[in-house]
Amino acid sequence: MSNEWSMRGEYLESCNCRGACPCIYLGDPTEGECMALLGWHITEGLYGEVDLSDRNVALALHSPGPMPEGNWKVVLYVDQRADERQNEALSTIFGGQAGGHPATLASFIGEVLGVESLPIVFEMEQGRRHLKLGQSAGTEITALEGQEGAEVTIRNHPLAVAPGETLVVARSQSLLHQSHGINLDLSERTAFYSPFAYSGS
Repeated sequence: MSNEWSMRGEYLESCNCRGACPCIYLGDPTEGECMALLGWHITEGLYGEVDLSDRNVALALHSPGPMPEGNWKVVLYVDQRADERQNEALSTIFGGQAGGHPATLASFIGEVLGVESLPIVFEMEQGRRHLKLGQSAGTEITALEGQEGAEVTIRNHPLAVAPGETLVVARSQSLLHQSHGINLDLSERTAFYSPFAYSGS
């Protein structure tokens, strides 16, 4: 498979930090460690000649301390609708082997706890995002309301999953994951969402 690739779409993250998450500013997690679910919905994507459009990927993450220090433990979830070539391409990209920004994120990973194929649902509505992994994991988040009802946003933060994009600040109604030692059952915690665009060669 050619390793020339690009993709764009929508991304979200939902974590255990309370209030304003310090992690995106390279600070210490509010709970001493950061545990999170991240999800990507690919609206358009190509890995060589492999079409990745309308596929989803998710990551469960545990950082034992400040995120820039690395040693993350992660579980990668690939959309069960992906065929063999799509699965290989998505695992390669989000595992960091295909370069681009996912490789930068993967440089913080100390251990991959698992790679699984699951039904992944990524729903988008005005001011709301919902990620569902299989039957028992996922997160639902809603944008915070700012001045005059506008979204609260952040831009140019140093630790970015979607560099160059403006983050919408949100709050979780639910955050659930109980697998591979990353155990979350929370609500009313920090969340974000934004578009994303990645490429590599």
